[in-house]
Amino acid sequence: MTTSTETRTAIHPPTTDGDAADAFPSSLGRPRRALALGLLISAQFVVMLDTSIVNVALPSMQADLGLSSTGVTWVVNAYVLAFGGLLLLFGRAADLLGRRRMFIAGSTLFTAGTLMAAAAGNQGLLVAGRLVQGAGAAALSPAAMSLLLLTFAGQHRAKAMSAWGAASTLGGATGVMVGGLLVGSFGWSSVFLVTVPVSVAAVALASYVFEDGPTSTRVRLDGRGAATITGAVIALVYGALAVADSGWTSPTVVASFAMAVLLVAVFVILERRTTHPLVPLELFRSRTLSTGVGLALLGGAARASTFVLLALYLQQGLAMAPQQAGLAMVPTPLMGFLVSLAVLPRVIRILGPERTLVIGLAVLASGQLWLAYAPRETGYLIAVLPGLLLVATGVALSFMPTTMVVASAVPQTHVGLASGLAGSATQTGAALGTALFTAIGLSMGGLATGVLSEAGFEAAFTGAAVVALATAVLGCTITRARS
Repeated sequence: MTTSTETRTAIHPPTTDGDAADAFPSSLGRPRRALALGLLISAQFVVMLDTSIVNVALPSMQADLGLSSTGVTWVVNAYVLAFGGLLLLFGRAADLLGRRRMFIAGSTLFTAGTLMAAAAGNQGLLVAGRLVQGAGAAALSPAAMSLLLLTFAGQHRAKAMSAWGAASTLGGATGVMVGGLLVGSFGWSSVFLVTVPVSVAAVALASYVFEDGPTSTRVRLDGRGAATITGAVIALVYGALAVADSGWTSPTVVASFAMAVLLVAVFVILERRTTHPLVPLELFRSRTLSTGVGLALLGGAARASTFVLLALYLQQGLAMAPQQAGLAMVPTPLMGFLVSLAVLPRVIRILGPERTLVIGLAVLASGQLWLAYAPRETGYLIAVLPGLLLVATGVALSFMPTTMVVASAVPQTHVGLASGLAGSATQTGAALGTALFTAIGLSMGGLATGVLSEAGFEAAFTGAAVVALATAVLGCTITRARS
């Protein structure tokens, strides 16, 4: 049985009496709306850029600062853990404290972490800077998504969301391409400093562009709930990240996953007893919301893991040099960017976000299967390029519609929470999926060397395709419910 909330599409999300807070589409003229969109997608571009641009600079950081192998890992993982773990908390904080305030606070925190990392003279300061960066990104991203959803309505929302998705795609890809150039020309600190102008502009312009509605003085942030769910997400992501080094049955991984389960159970108990919970559990009575979070989790696993497997496949499977592999990946972000801007808004307008994400996941699976079974001897143009283009198209068609489905299932007073839920589920799924499919590939004969064999890549890509198709089937359940 579906509720009235579930019958509305993400193009026209539900409204409540509390919508006055931060609901201001009509108060922005076209020039300010255009500036708002530019500011929001620029912020998302920076957040995604920083997830990839640092990877290119790791060897230089290690050489200059004398990083240990564990330190190199933590330069990456510190950002991922803080970002994924705090998304839900800061998403809800944006609802209660004001989206513009959280956008400014997140931009400020991100800038502080960036400058700290750029000026770091040792391993501890560099990792600390990355933690602060991740926390800033976790505050910035859901606040920006909330502002976007509340600033744009109807077909304008579909276009704005498509631009957001294009910025995400372009940010991740640009980091890989630009990072090498910056490190070679200006040193590793430049990969951090390049984002500072955008972050500073976000802080300076946000007060002019956006409006904060009245905030809630009656509802306090649920501290105990925030601590337990944040700890649960961090434990889950940490366990997934540890799989690559320790294996699924290692004490570290088992203890991390057990701690995550325990903290989730404690969180549910606390939320049931709290007057003003961080996550009102009654929201999950909506089939659309509970299914949407599942779509974000499984979709994140299928999408993010594919790009990791692709990087390994080009260098290990096809024996490409790192520079060649980077060039070979260029069609992927270009295709994703074009689909996000030119195709996605029209498909959403015609079919709705639910059917769009189902189609996207099916296309993603077809690309993964192409990469799994296309004969290597046919070369890049046949064995790889069609798969890359299909994967890029599938990611573009399924990523943003999933967030729209989650956002459609809650009142606008909880849109920040919805953004945090979708983002946290996606980040958690990405970590789990990457660990799972890499482990599947290594189990086919690569455990001793740590290098995936041909059979290993076939199994890993096939596993990712199975998850993508299963996620599409799950998406069909809410497509039927809304038809």
